[in-house]
Amino acid sequence: MENYYQLNLFNQSLNSINYNNLKYPKGYKGLARFHKYWGKKPIECLSFLIDALTHKNDLILDPFLGSGLVAREALLRKRRFIGIDINPIAIELSNLMVNLPCSVQLQEAINNLDEKIKTKIYKTYVLEDAKIASHYLWDEEQLISTWNVSSSKKAREERKPTAYDYRLIDKYENYKAQNLRQIQLFDNSRINTTNFLTLNDLFTGRALYNIDFLIEEIYHLPQDIQKPLLLSLTAASGQMSKMVFAITNRGKTQNQIANKIEVGSWVVGYWRPKLHFEINVWNCFENKVNNLIKSVLDNQEKEVYLISKELEPVINHNAQSALILGNNLTILKECPDDVVSLIITDPPHGDRIPYLELSEMWNSLLGQIPDFTEEIVISNAKNRNKNQENYTNNMSDFLKTANRILKPGGILALFFNAKNKHSWKFLKQNFISLQNLKFIGYFPMNYSAQSVIQDNREGSLKSDFILIYQKPGINDLEKLKPLFEIPEWSVEFPEYFLKRN
Repeated sequence: MENYYQLNLFNQSLNSINYNNLKYPKGYKGLARFHKYWGKKPIECLSFLIDALTHKNDLILDPFLGSGLVAREALLRKRRFIGIDINPIAIELSNLMVNLPCSVQLQEAINNLDEKIKTKIYKTYVLEDAKIASHYLWDEEQLISTWNVSSSKKAREERKPTAYDYRLIDKYENYKAQNLRQIQLFDNSRINTTNFLTLNDLFTGRALYNIDFLIEEIYHLPQDIQKPLLLSLTAASGQMSKMVFAITNRGKTQNQIANKIEVGSWVVGYWRPKLHFEINVWNCFENKVNNLIKSVLDNQEKEVYLISKELEPVINHNAQSALILGNNLTILKECPDDVVSLIITDPPHGDRIPYLELSEMWNSLLGQIPDFTEEIVISNAKNRNKNQENYTNNMSDFLKTANRILKPGGILALFFNAKNKHSWKFLKQNFISLQNLKFIGYFPMNYSAQSVIQDNREGSLKSDFILIYQKPGINDLEKLKPLFEIPEWSVEFPEYFLKRN
């Protein structure tokens, strides 16, 4: 077998891999932690599969691209890569991951914004004694306290609100955003949204005023630095919203005032907790940009990748990568047969996460308009007509396409899990009908998200299964040898899940 590249995170060759890292991956760090995009998978597993199952210049496809981490891992290993996603922010994030911005330009940009607008934003959070508030603690519509950093910068000062604080809040209460697209959400109790939800339901008027201000100034900066700053804004936006939980000593979700209160975070969905924080917009934004600068400094690559928006240049070796916005079923109709070495993907798993609906706040900040009609998903928003039958038909078409475009001997690595037997039954029955795509086996992979919600919610899924399928070809078993060494590798389909209710 080929001598593979040193693994990016394992720092060891395939022959000496600590396979335990696949089962118990490390938490997300650096670039992988930059954005809270849904459904990220551990880097350890992505890099292992690419190293183990492909060679230099092989073509890798992820038709449900998501955060773009797999695009980065593929290109670092000199593979050609095609990524497709219906979600605009997924494509924007992937472009960022593939070609990192210049850290010097980022630092100059944040310094420029600091000089021009930080003081103006801080004026909207000024306290009666001219100190600047960092946090406001709210109990629904009642302001409980204001926080600011003490002069020693070692402890916070908590104060009771004053008439001055209320006058400042009233000044921005009815502000309507000018530089943000109005959000389009649906009646979906699963993520706590309605057709009538607006930006003012998610943010205070003061936050919207300052986000508007930031966007306007970002667009005055050089064009090549605008996208990284706007993505930093989306990454910080959850902490700027009304959706930041206040953690009490009785727990995150008790919504009761307690002696000890800590700042939580925005979690999955659009829940506006009764007890919540309003956080200084500039502080959130500056912290996120500084995190990106540090991550870029830690991951400086000299190579700049040529990114296409079409399949043809990558297939014909004229570009190393394509990142394409749209429905993969439509886009892959143009893909020739027998050209892809590895399809590595995390498709939508039934009705677990409606990615496009959850990303609407981010796409609004970017000024992007997603095509909700083309998403492959089951949504609890009934007026979207994204039901089980629709999803099953779309996923069946995707599996047929995967079967067609894989090379002989090519691999489909499917990240999958579901809480109902229907999803598992669909998967098994559809692959039985695809006679040229053989189930090889699977191995479990724990998440590395370290999510409070994920870890504590009853019945939440804490792992995925990597299901491996292969199109018959030459030297099949030789290519698959690294998989057979995984301690929990199984050649049996996980029948247990077919017995679930």
